[in-house]
Amino acid sequence: MTTPGGAYCNRCATGKSRPITLPEVDQARKRSHGLAVVSLCFVCLGNICRSPTAEGVMRHLVREAGLEHAISVESAGTAGYHEGDPPDFRACTAGERRGIAIGGSARQFDASDWQRFDYVLAMDRTNLEDLAATAPNAEAKKKLFLLRSFDPKSPAGADVPDPYYGSEDGFELVLELCLAACKPLLEKVRREHGL
Repeated sequence: MTTPGGAYCNRCATGKSRPITLPEVDQARKRSHGLAVVSLCFVCLGNICRSPTAEGVMRHLVREAGLEHAISVESAGTAGYHEGDPPDFRACTAGERRGIAIGGSARQFDASDWQRFDYVLAMDRTNLEDLAATAPNAEAKKKLFLLRSFDPKSPAGADVPDPYYGSEDGFELVLELCLAACKPLLEKVRREHGL
């Protein structure tokens, strides 16, 4: 059914027609092709420490929740100088201690990613600003969030600190911060997308 303006309609719980939003159309299209309904991309600078850790944490939580069919998770960097490299071994070691697999290879976030992902999650304010500058429009900017903003115990505007030049303890901290933010983020995604 279509509205006079040509937009698709759907019946809500009240039985009244309402316009279907573009995200709903995209989700319906994804479902019909057997693709994940919701897609997330975690982004740091080089995509070898923080964002692959967040990706590994979220994949672990999604798997535990039995939602691998509905949620896809990736990571990227705002810079491409580590492209193709595996995650830092210290990030992998921190994950292994908790039974969380951290893998993949580094890649740079590109313009097409704004179309591919429903949520773009920056690890710090600098990456948030860099990503916002590349967003093609206001709609894309609505997908952009600071990861720690989902942790209710986190101060406003808090970053996930870059552990690259520090000790293994920094990678443990990153893992803790990602767990603290990804759990409520997953709850939000489930709630907003009926999963």
